[in-house]
Amino acid sequence: MPRRQLFNRTRRIALQSIGLLGGLVAARQVHAHHTDSHFEDAAEHRIVYQCNHADPDYLQHILFSVGEMLRKYSDDIEIVVAVFGPGLHLIAEHPERPIPMELRQKASSLAEYGVAFHACGNTMKSLGWTKMDLRSYAKVVPIGVDDIMQLQERGFAYMSW
Repeated sequence: MPRRQLFNRTRRIALQSIGLLGGLVAARQVHAHHTDSHFEDAAEHRIVYQCNHADPDYLQHILFSVGEMLRKYSDDIEIVVAVFGPGLHLIAEHPERPIPMELRQKASSLAEYGVAFHACGNTMKSLGWTKMDLRSYAKVVPIGVDDIMQLQERGFAYMSW
Protein backbone atom coordinates (compact mmCIF):
# COMPACT_ATOMS: atom_id res chain seq x y z
CA MET A 1 0.00 0.00 0.00
CA PRO A 2 1.45 3.41 -0.93
CA ARG A 3 2.56 5.57 1.96
CA ARG A 4 -0.08 8.27 1.35
CA GLN A 5 -2.94 5.73 1.36
CA LEU A 6 -1.59 4.18 4.55
CA PHE A 7 -1.43 7.62 6.18
CA ASN A 8 -5.02 8.46 5.13
CA ARG A 9 -6.29 5.09 6.33
CA THR A 10 -4.53 5.49 9.70
CA ARG A 11 -5.85 9.03 10.06
CA ARG A 12 -9.40 7.90 9.24
CA ILE A 13 -9.23 5.09 11.83
CA ALA A 14 -7.85 7.49 14.45
CA LEU A 15 -10.61 10.05 13.80
CA GLN A 16 -13.29 7.35 13.92
CA SER A 17 -11.88 6.10 17.23
CA ILE A 18 -11.87 9.60 18.69
CA GLY A 19 -15.46 10.09 17.53
CA LEU A 20 -16.52 6.79 19.05
CA LEU A 21 -14.78 7.59 22.33
CA GLY A 22 -16.43 11.02 22.43
CA GLY A 23 -19.82 9.46 21.79
CA LEU A 24 -19.32 6.97 24.60
CA VAL A 25 -18.26 9.70 27.02
CA ALA A 26 -21.29 11.80 26.06
CA ALA A 27 -23.62 8.82 26.42
CA ARG A 28 -22.36 8.13 29.94
CA GLN A 29 -23.27 11.71 30.90
CA VAL A 30 -26.99 10.93 30.42
CA HIS A 31 -28.33 9.38 33.61
CA ALA A 32 -31.84 9.53 34.97
CA HIS A 33 -32.18 11.09 38.37
CA HIS A 34 -32.91 8.20 40.71
CA THR A 35 -32.36 7.27 44.31
CA ASP A 36 -33.38 4.13 46.19
CA SER A 37 -35.98 6.10 48.10
CA HIS A 38 -36.97 8.02 44.97
CA PHE A 39 -39.34 10.24 46.99
CA GLU A 40 -36.71 12.23 48.92
CA ASP A 41 -34.74 13.99 46.19
CA ALA A 42 -37.09 14.57 43.28
CA ALA A 43 -36.10 15.66 39.79
CA GLU A 44 -38.13 18.37 38.09
CA HIS A 45 -39.77 15.77 35.83
CA ARG A 46 -41.15 12.45 37.05
CA ILE A 47 -43.04 9.79 35.13
CA VAL A 48 -44.25 6.26 35.79
CA TYR A 49 -44.96 3.88 32.92
CA GLN A 50 -47.43 1.03 33.32
CA CYS A 51 -46.07 -2.16 31.76
CA ASN A 52 -48.52 -5.04 32.00
CA HIS A 53 -48.28 -6.97 28.72
CA ALA A 54 -45.65 -9.31 27.29
CA ASP A 55 -46.33 -8.43 23.64
CA PRO A 56 -43.00 -7.45 21.99
CA ASP A 57 -44.50 -4.49 20.07
CA TYR A 58 -46.07 -3.15 23.26
CA LEU A 59 -42.80 -3.52 25.17
CA GLN A 60 -40.83 -1.92 22.33
CA HIS A 61 -43.09 1.17 22.42
CA ILE A 62 -42.68 1.56 26.17
CA LEU A 63 -38.91 1.11 26.17
CA PHE A 64 -38.50 3.45 23.19
CA SER A 65 -40.54 6.14 24.95
CA VAL A 66 -38.53 5.69 28.16
CA GLY A 67 -35.30 6.10 26.19
CA GLU A 68 -36.59 9.22 24.45
CA MET A 69 -37.60 10.82 27.75
CA LEU A 70 -34.19 10.00 29.19
CA ARG A 71 -32.46 11.55 26.17
CA LYS A 72 -34.59 14.69 26.33
CA TYR A 73 -34.42 15.37 30.07
CA SER A 74 -31.11 13.70 30.98
CA ASP A 75 -30.46 14.13 34.73
CA ASP A 76 -33.64 16.12 35.27
CA ILE A 77 -36.08 13.22 35.09
CA GLU A 78 -36.96 10.31 37.31
CA ILE A 79 -38.46 7.37 35.43
CA VAL A 80 -40.17 4.33 36.93
CA VAL A 81 -41.50 1.41 34.90
CA ALA A 82 -44.16 -0.34 37.00
CA VAL A 83 -44.15 -3.93 35.79
CA PHE A 84 -46.95 -6.35 36.63
CA GLY A 85 -49.06 -9.08 35.07
CA PRO A 86 -47.53 -10.59 31.92
CA GLY A 87 -45.21 -7.57 31.64
CA LEU A 88 -43.20 -9.00 34.53
CA HIS A 89 -41.54 -11.42 32.10
CA LEU A 90 -39.58 -8.46 30.64
CA ILE A 91 -37.44 -8.25 33.79
CA ALA A 92 -37.31 -11.98 34.57
CA GLU A 93 -34.01 -13.85 34.63
CA HIS A 94 -35.69 -16.67 32.71
CA PRO A 95 -38.95 -15.38 31.19
CA GLU A 96 -41.70 -17.95 30.77
CA ARG A 97 -43.13 -15.94 27.88
CA PRO A 98 -41.27 -15.17 24.64
CA ILE A 99 -39.55 -11.85 25.28
CA PRO A 100 -36.94 -10.99 22.62
CA MET A 101 -33.39 -10.73 23.99
CA GLU A 102 -33.09 -7.28 22.38
CA LEU A 103 -35.89 -5.96 24.61
CA ARG A 104 -34.48 -7.58 27.73
CA GLN A 105 -31.10 -5.98 26.95
CA LYS A 106 -32.76 -2.59 26.34
CA ALA A 107 -34.45 -2.78 29.76
CA SER A 108 -31.10 -3.65 31.38
CA SER A 109 -29.41 -0.77 29.60
CA LEU A 110 -32.09 1.70 30.71
CA ALA A 111 -31.70 0.46 34.28
CA GLU A 112 -27.96 1.21 34.06
CA TYR A 113 -28.91 4.79 33.20
CA GLY A 114 -31.03 5.09 36.34
CA VAL A 115 -34.48 4.00 35.15
CA ALA A 116 -36.21 2.12 37.97
CA PHE A 117 -38.15 -1.07 37.28
CA HIS A 118 -40.70 -1.89 39.99
CA ALA A 119 -41.96 -5.49 40.03
CA CYS A 120 -45.38 -6.32 41.44
CA GLY A 121 -45.10 -8.65 44.42
CA ASN A 122 -48.66 -9.92 43.88
CA THR A 123 -47.86 -11.02 40.33
CA MET A 124 -44.67 -12.64 41.57
CA LYS A 125 -46.60 -14.62 44.20
CA SER A 126 -49.11 -15.81 41.60
CA LEU A 127 -46.20 -17.08 39.47
CA GLY A 128 -44.39 -18.62 42.44
CA TRP A 129 -41.44 -16.28 41.83
CA THR A 130 -39.01 -14.69 44.29
CA LYS A 131 -36.59 -11.78 43.94
CA MET A 132 -34.08 -14.34 42.61
CA ASP A 133 -36.30 -14.85 39.52
CA LEU A 134 -35.83 -11.19 38.52
CA ARG A 135 -32.95 -9.26 37.01
CA SER A 136 -30.80 -7.66 39.70
CA TYR A 137 -31.96 -4.12 38.91
CA ALA A 138 -35.64 -4.87 39.66
CA LYS A 139 -37.17 -3.55 42.87
CA VAL A 140 -40.05 -5.59 44.28
CA VAL A 141 -43.04 -3.61 45.53
CA PRO A 142 -45.93 -5.29 47.38
CA ILE A 143 -48.71 -4.25 44.94
CA GLY A 144 -47.92 -2.83 41.50
CA VAL A 145 -51.08 -0.75 41.12
CA ASP A 146 -50.65 0.66 44.62
CA ASP A 147 -47.10 1.64 43.66
CA ILE A 148 -48.43 3.54 40.63
CA MET A 149 -51.02 5.30 42.80
CA GLN A 150 -48.40 6.31 45.39
CA LEU A 151 -46.08 7.59 42.68
CA GLN A 152 -48.90 9.67 41.19
CA GLU A 153 -49.71 11.08 44.62
CA ARG A 154 -46.08 12.23 44.78
CA GLY A 155 -46.30 14.05 41.47
CA PHE A 156 -45.34 11.38 38.92
CA ALA A 157 -47.10 11.69 35.56
CA TYR A 158 -48.76 8.41 34.56
CA MET A 159 -48.30 6.81 31.13
CA SER A 160 -50.16 3.76 29.95
CA TRP A 161 -50.45 2.10 26.55
